[in-house]
Amino acid sequence: MASRPSVKSRAVTGRVTPLLRQQYKLRIELKHVQPLVWRRIVVPQNVTLQKLHPILLWAMGWQGGHLHEFEIARLHYGMPPEEDWPDNRPVLDESRFKLSGFIETGLRRFKYIYDFGDHWEHAVAIEGAHQCDPGSQPVVCLAGENACPPEDVGGAPGYVEFLAAIQDPTHEEHARLLQWVGGSFDPTAFDLTDVNQRLAEIKA
Repeated sequence: MASRPSVKSRAVTGRVTPLLRQQYKLRIELKHVQPLVWRRIVVPQNVTLQKLHPILLWAMGWQGGHLHEFEIARLHYGMPPEEDWPDNRPVLDESRFKLSGFIETGLRRFKYIYDFGDHWEHAVAIEGAHQCDPGSQPVVCLAGENACPPEDVGGAPGYVEFLAAIQDPTHEEHARLLQWVGGSFDPTAFDLTDVNQRLAEIKA
């Protein structure tokens, strides 16, 4: 018969359990494109919107360099507008808000917009929370499918035209667009190991 844990062992367990980090599981979908581009990731409970921005970028496969914005409960969060580039819409400072604060109020979905010109809209769903072991990577991609479009391709409509051109050798833009994208592009490509190598560089 198994022996009951001693008072000492129960006390040690009580001290260790709070050290386990809480994580949120998120599913990100890129809207308005086919094939569907999606990722499932886990992020630390204390992640700010400012830190979540590069996490979403690198998980999806974007290179960065364009403006972005979170739309949560009809409010906009991002980098405060510069004096030389005023914005008529109120934009709240993303560095001052943690994802956990929104989830605790019942948030289950929000939008992430990348590149105001191409307007890549991502739907982010909070799928749940769980504890991770100490020492594990704080940001991890668990699964996903398909490649995100090339940067500056012209948004969802431009991506449709781009795919049509590179998949048709007789298209007048075929050679030029293949050269522009680096010689080849596979819209179904997804490498989980490569994604996690990129995410490992983020100090969450």
